[in-house]
Amino acid sequence: MRTPPWLPLLLGFLTAVGPASTDMYLPAFPAIEAGLHAPAGAAQYTLAAWFAGLAVGQLTQGTISDRFGRRVPLIVAGAIYTIACAACALAPSILALSAFRVIAAIAASAGMVIPRAMVRDLADGHEAARMLSRLMLVMGVAPILAPSVGGAVLIFATWRWIFWIMAGYGAVSLALVIRFLPDTMAPEHRMRLPPGRLLARYIAILRERHFLTHAAMGAAGTFAFFAYLAGSSPVFIDGFGLSPSAYGVLFGVCAIGLIGAAQVNARLLPRFGTATILRWVARAYALAAAVLVAVAFGRVHVLAAVFAPIFVMVSLQGMINPNTTAGALGRHGAQAGSASAVMGTMQFLMGAISGLLVGVFTDATPRGMAGLMALGAVGLLLADRARARASLAA
Repeated sequence: MRTPPWLPLLLGFLTAVGPASTDMYLPAFPAIEAGLHAPAGAAQYTLAAWFAGLAVGQLTQGTISDRFGRRVPLIVAGAIYTIACAACALAPSILALSAFRVIAAIAASAGMVIPRAMVRDLADGHEAARMLSRLMLVMGVAPILAPSVGGAVLIFATWRWIFWIMAGYGAVSLALVIRFLPDTMAPEHRMRLPPGRLLARYIAILRERHFLTHAAMGAAGTFAFFAYLAGSSPVFIDGFGLSPSAYGVLFGVCAIGLIGAAQVNARLLPRFGTATILRWVARAYALAAAVLVAVAFGRVHVLAAVFAPIFVMVSLQGMINPNTTAGALGRHGAQAGSASAVMGTMQFLMGAISGLLVGVFTDATPRGMAGLMALGAVGLLLADRARARASLAA
């Protein structure tokens, strides 16, 4: 089908539900802990619960979209997400908030898996990577605005209003899908698989080295990125004494870097290709991680010195995401939803583990966050070497 020029905008808006729901409440971590009488670091566990829900949801949503098409699952998930966010706003405890966040995440994962599968329905190779880069331009607005919105809400209201805003976002997304979104998967291409064949499909996807190495690169980058998401609030707010609104500004600067890198990536692809870009991005990422570790463990308590390497790493994520996604899905056009789901599950399992570890190592210094981001950078380098070997063997 011919791609309407506004479709990447709509897909980006739907995909942004996940990042917005992740980032908007980050400035409220201290307020949530105080309001729910929870110990320090407890708010990070609600973020880990969110990532765990995304991992579970990604695995199921891709299969559902391969069976029922792309549009209907997005409608059902949009309704569940909206209700779950309203429940988060009314949560009486950290445990209840974590439980409702899991439900909201499972639903929000539809907006993260299915648009990627829709891109693969419409394009492949470099064209898919360019379309994903344009999609990231739209969805990248969410991490720019979300923390600032969350910080602004805390000036005038309690943290609970942040979740009411998320519920409103879900309602708008649901209305847009019902009114405008076409289904990019023809009925004759939809597949109904029994559990045994479904498991066999997942195993086959994981055994394909081109998929596995690209997905591993994406998962390693996600591990480092989510260490930043979970760790940056206590580091910058508690450690450096920034206000929630000032923290939102720093967060937005990083998001601008990510969007800018994604657009540069789209321009570089025709000349260099995904393999070359990923090789150099992995090296630059590792170098920035080494600088961050040196600053953090050298106890250099200077905001700019900590922020600069983080900015570089977050920006490079704008090149890692579209290229690893396009590379992983490139050979799985007939099962793009399932392949996208497996990739997303790998990424968010790493995110959940990263979030839990940040909660354990939170001490208002950059050390825990820096160490975990460096661990992700090492994984990125190792996965890139495996990707290169898989490409030579193909």
